[in-house]
Amino acid sequence: MSAGSESRVRTTARAKATGEAKFTADIMQPDTLHVRALTSVHAHARIKLLEIDAAKEVPGVEQVLPLKKVGDEVLYDGDLIVLISASRPEVAQDGIRAIKIEYEPLPFFVDESDLDAAIKADATVGPKGAANGDSAAIISSAAVVPEGYYGLPTISHVCLEPHGAHCERMADAHWKAFCSSENVVETERAMSENIGEDEKNLIVQSEYVGGGYGSKLSAGPWELAVAELAKSAPGNRPVRYIVDRATEMKAAGLRTSAFAKVRVAADAGGRLTAFEADLWGSSGNEGETIPPDALPYGFKVAARSIKATGIKVNGGTARPFRGSHHPHACLITQAAFDDLAAIMKMDPLNFFQKNIDGTWYPELYTEQLRIAAELIGWKENWKPREDNKGQGTLRRGLGLALHQWSGRPVAAELGLRIKPDGTVETFTSLSDTGTGVPTSIALVVAEMLGLSVDKVKVNSGWSDYPQADISATTDVIATVTKAGRAAAEKSLAKIFELVAKKYEVDARSLTASAGQIGTRSKPVCSWEEATALIGETVLEVVGAAPEGEELISPNIGGVQMAEVTVDIETGLVKINRIVAVQDGGRILDRTLAETDVKSGVIMGISNALFEERILDNKTGRYINADFFNYRMARSGDIGEITVELFESEETKARGVLGFVDPPIISTATAISNAVANAIGVRVPTLPLTPDRVLDALEG
Repeated sequence: MSAGSESRVRTTARAKATGEAKFTADIMQPDTLHVRALTSVHAHARIKLLEIDAAKEVPGVEQVLPLKKVGDEVLYDGDLIVLISASRPEVAQDGIRAIKIEYEPLPFFVDESDLDAAIKADATVGPKGAANGDSAAIISSAAVVPEGYYGLPTISHVCLEPHGAHCERMADAHWKAFCSSENVVETERAMSENIGEDEKNLIVQSEYVGGGYGSKLSAGPWELAVAELAKSAPGNRPVRYIVDRATEMKAAGLRTSAFAKVRVAADAGGRLTAFEADLWGSSGNEGETIPPDALPYGFKVAARSIKATGIKVNGGTARPFRGSHHPHACLITQAAFDDLAAIMKMDPLNFFQKNIDGTWYPELYTEQLRIAAELIGWKENWKPREDNKGQGTLRRGLGLALHQWSGRPVAAELGLRIKPDGTVETFTSLSDTGTGVPTSIALVVAEMLGLSVDKVKVNSGWSDYPQADISATTDVIATVTKAGRAAAEKSLAKIFELVAKKYEVDARSLTASAGQIGTRSKPVCSWEEATALIGETVLEVVGAAPEGEELISPNIGGVQMAEVTVDIETGLVKINRIVAVQDGGRILDRTLAETDVKSGVIMGISNALFEERILDNKTGRYINADFFNYRMARSGDIGEITVELFESEETKARGVLGFVDPPIISTATAISNAVANAIGVRVPTLPLTPDRVLDALEG
């Protein structure tokens, strides 16, 4: 396959730019009932009184659905209690205000970074461990054993399109639901089960999804409740619930936190010998942090000892996030390596190179480090931490980090339909989450059939289409393009048989290219002439990508380097430049790949400098659950991003891998290391806000 030789506009670009693309939040049917929610204002409480009769009497209120009852506990600020549907949103809100509720406050814990306090509050789970070798003996005899503290707080998913659903009962007793979902098949199953309907009677559509990257992988209470309300809606009226921004940030998905005290040792030449970490963090009420096996990240050492303790926090529930636990493990590991290199007065690039044989693919990382260093001018611009202290109030620093990603091969099917007039359409249950799934399908199918990309129409995001796994992982590009290739091969074989019979040629000698069917020596007929032989019906096939097949490889690697400027008087960090060198196997389309990498880097910048859920220790409430107080990177915060797609003959041979998850992993670590290089001290926890930078400078 040679699709990667060109860069093309995404097949969905025009629809999104013009507003033709319809997201769940855009769906508004006539006579729709609008839903609003009563949510908890306590971090932990028992419901003493819940009276809903007055809400039912509010003119325009149609339905009141309690999700909790008297005696039930609410476990966090934003926990759903009652949903109300009404003819207009403001009427539903009037109904919410008419509800009488009283709480019995209960003890809560919200300080995920304070392990000692969590132990005293009996809010811990574990510990769990991971170990190999005698790390204690090695560390006790090492000449230099720095101990560092590093942490990443909980952050919210902050989907630009909130979670939500629009569901209606059709005249033929079937159901249709629009859901902002990355997995319409699973959502269909969950909604059908919740309302006691056969899955065959329900279709879930989610062609376009406005963000998610893991938080929309499974059905939430909003989808299930909307289906339940639609089942009893008067006159079979449609029911619509788009989660409000505060509830979206509090309840619809969080990224797990991780904090660690790390001890790391190396020999006199800078070779790593041991790694120890006391790790803790929270996934919300479940009380989990990242897996201890994730440390040390990216490198194997002869001896390690990891103790991981989960903290139960009254603060919502974690859902899968882009990059999973890798950004946490990367910072905890490679910030510690960077600090060790500084103590040993080593260039961190040399330190990483000395230990590169401990990675899963030394040759790949060696070349990626070389490329990144040349692009950012590491040799010319890097200076030791102590030298940067003489730069004045504006101090520049460089930092680096590397990452890896192990894919999870999944099964996928893709339907392909060819009409007698030559029209080609594909069908998949996968949604467009912005990762380029429709474009990738069109690229592969078009190339296999010898057509231009604009000749292939991709239909996606319906639960009754051929099924594939979740839409927002790196692996999906690999699996769905394999299914697309299989479907194209099947259909082409049938078309070749028809052409061979009509024109009396050997079907085995035929190829498809540039809109023509022919042999190596001469054209035989046009694509349209060939497809006309199908007759009055259509040619339909389904291609499958079995797990573990050819276009799937488990490992991806990348390197990032950051250049920052820090104002030591204000504590402001400015991103000058990020260089990202990223492996993704065989590249289908360079523009598609580059934008995936850039989007990951931008999310990493936002995580590094701004994003943090803040729970008030006194009240337990999420006090920055809005776009004004929950800061994210804006265009002026991003700086220059240089993407170098790493593609060699060896990586091409591994097949199509994808670029969705890996690019976010090492960005924050590279930035943190660059800030430490600039100001001479480590800012231990993210985000690198001005107050934290100034605190670090003051010691």
